[in-house]
Amino acid sequence: MKIITFFIGLLFFSNVAHAQTVTTGNLKNGDLIFVGAEKANLSGAINRVTQKRDSIAFDHIGIIEKSTDSIFVLHASSKKGTIRESIQAFYQTQKTADNKIMVYRLKNNFQDAIPDAILSAKRMLGKPYNWTYILNDSSYYCSDFIERCFRKNHIFNLEPMTFINPKTGKTDGFWIEFYKKQNLKIPEGKLGCNPNGLAASDKLLVIGNLSI
Repeated sequence: MKIITFFIGLLFFSNVAHAQTVTTGNLKNGDLIFVGAEKANLSGAINRVTQKRDSIAFDHIGIIEKSTDSIFVLHASSKKGTIRESIQAFYQTQKTADNKIMVYRLKNNFQDAIPDAILSAKRMLGKPYNWTYILNDSSYYCSDFIERCFRKNHIFNLEPMTFINPKTGKTDGFWIEFYKKQNLKIPEGKLGCNPNGLAASDKLLVIGNLSI
């Protein structure tokens, strides 16, 4: 079993490393857009405590809504709350000189979940961003927004959150100050989700690097 897992991991890394370039013409309704993490600030802090693979580092996610003549990204933005914006606007605000924006797609046997997911996403638009990362029904953070989109069809799972840096074995200093400023206890062990965890789902396929 360990040998099989090892080779599956190698295949996954190979697919990511050699992922093709994806243009807007290649996108499909329900595709998931993952934004590469930065090394510092909130982005770096999220990635430090959630990264599952050395080659994968994401700090944001959205879902594609594609019609005959338009492509939108529905997502929970830290600056604007839950919004629906054009793929061009999303790319312009999320792409940096150093990061990649990756496209993932549900495997064929899970594609039926997409119509419900898009409808669920639209119902959640207009809500504020959840800066506590503690689940509630009045505000959302990015991976929370996506997990809820697909919750009816059980595509993703909520897992106990951790704010411990695996390299030090201690709670990451950023999160200590982050929750101290909000006068909140760090929600260690509370249920939640994150972009890296969603990207690791075996229900998804890596399609490639988005370029506009």
